[in-house]
Order: sequence, then structure tokens, then C-alpha cells
Amino acid sequence: MHLTKISFPGLGIGEFTVNAEAISFTIGGTPFSIRWYGILICCAILAAFGYLVYRARQMNISFDDVLDITLVTVLIAVAGTRLYYVIFDGLSNYIVTDYSFFVNVKKTLYNLVAVWNGGLAIYGGIISGALAVLFMSWKKKIPFFRIADAATPGIMLAQAIGRWGNFMNGEAYGSETTLPWRMGISNSSTYYQTLYVHPTFLYESLWNILGFILINIFYKKRKFEGEVGMWYFAWYGLGRTFIELLRTDSLMLGSIRVSSMLAALFVIVLVPLIVLLHVREHKLSAAGLIEQGTLPSVRFLLTADKASDGRTENNAKETENKSQTTEENNNG
Repeated sequence: MHLTKISFPGLGIGEFTVNAEAISFTIGGTPFSIRWYGILICCAILAAFGYLVYRARQMNISFDDVLDITLVTVLIAVAGTRLYYVIFDGLSNYIVTDYSFFVNVKKTLYNLVAVWNGGLAIYGGIISGALAVLFMSWKKKIPFFRIADAATPGIMLAQAIGRWGNFMNGEAYGSETTLPWRMGISNSSTYYQTLYVHPTFLYESLWNILGFILINIFYKKRKFEGEVGMWYFAWYGLGRTFIELLRTDSLMLGSIRVSSMLAALFVIVLVPLIVLLHVREHKLSAAGLIEQGTLPSVRFLLTADKASDGRTENNAKETENKSQTTEENNNG
């Protein structure tokens, strides 16, 4: 059993015990267990998929295309979360050299794929998942940024759910603190001593829930395809930049917290880019190069020129967007 004692004394919540294992059973004398972490991750994936189906329907993207994109993306994202973790945790930690060649290869491969022993990093999944969506959008001939706008709010919801898997595992907590909302934790990782720490899993879950609410309020006010996706990376990056600094289990690159650095980079790059694209959209709309009710592409906003025949190009490219945007606004 994997038990953790939890308390929130500053909030009047006394000590209680959580078991990481939801179900335990034996098959042929061999014990097996299903953890809450796995159950919650599956619930998170289903929530993200359901949201994508909802938004894709408004954009006239077929269910079959959504299903294909989701299946490929989930598989690639899981592999990416593991690969990112292994690389920054230290690849040498997973390579076995003490046995014969074939035994070493077998044990090394086992170590590399043994996600059931822990060792996943969300940013690896986000990056590899984005690359998978880029490939599938090309294959399906669906604009990448259109899929990004439909998918990313659901990913934010999934992350909010998935962080409770960390709570059930008694992991992903922060440094010690005396703040009123401090969390008392005692398990094998604390050598069964009670530490009072930042509940960073909760910080990130609440940050993502707030982002999910705000991004849906904002959704139909976006000015170009891809804006929602960009705001997702910027919002999550802003929160993760600071939350990661509180954690005690960060992946490090020398003295740098990798995820905090990457999160800050997303904010630094994307916020000015969003502002620039808003300015471009306003100018091009005022110049009559963007039809009212259409969502221009990022490429068009960056390359259109009033002196060129941009109007003809825009009209040709954005006719489909206009009908989809109109339908989306009608559906809310």
C-alpha cells in the first residue's frame, strides 16, 4: 500500500489518510493494483476529448477527424512526458551496464518505458502533443491553429484534474511554509515525518481552473485563429513559472529549473506576439482587408500588406472561416 497522511491545520482540516491505490487484486498469485493517478489521468483525457468534440462541432470538424487526432496525440504525448523526464532527470540513471549485453539492453529499455514507476513531465507531453497535432492537422488538411483553439482549453481542464493524481500519490508538493493554507504531509518521501509545505499541486489545479473559465469567457471574442492556443501557453506558463520555483522535485539543468525556464520563455515570446497580432488585426480590419466576422490566420496577419492584393487573398482564404465563426458565435 502507498499511504500518505495529509492535513491542512491552518484551514481546520485535521489529519487524514489517502491511499494511492484505488483497487488492488491478485491474478494467479501475482498482486496488481490500479492507482488513483491512472484513473484521474484517464478522466482528464476524457474531459479534454469531450471539450474538443464540443468545439470541433462548432468549427465543422468531423468527429472521426477529432478521434484520429486525439488517439495519435495522446500516444505521442505520453511518450513525450516520459522522454522529457528521462532526459532532464539524467539519461545515465536509466542505462544498465552491469550484465550481459542483451540483459543490459532489456533492463535499460524497461527503465526507459517504466512510467508505472513514476517519472512523467507535463511539458514533455505538451510539446510532443503539439507536434503530433501539427502533423495530424497537416495530414487531415485542417489548419493547425484552428485545432489548437478547439483543443487547448480542454487541455487546461485536463491538467486541473490530473494534478489531483499527484495529491493521491502524495507528490509534487512544495517547500516548507507557515502560510495558513499549508499542507501537512507524511509518507515515504518525507521519511514519515510530517512536513508543512506549499500544496503546489493545488496551486496549479486552481490556476488551470481559473484559466479554463477565463479562456471560455474570452473564446468567441478572439481576433484570429490560434489566439486561444497562444493564451493557453502564456497563461499556463505564467503560473508554472512561479509555482515551479516552490517545488522540491524540479527537473534541473545545472542550477536552472527547466520547467520554470521554459514556462517563462513561453510568456516572454507569446504575450508580445499576441499584442502584435491584435494590432495587425485592427489595422487590417480598418483598411478593409479583413471581412467583418472572419478570423484571419496568423500567417495572413503577419504577411498582409495594404498595398498588395491582400483583399483578394483574404476573401479567398477566410470565406470558410466566416461561416464557421458565425456558427460558433450562434452556438456560444
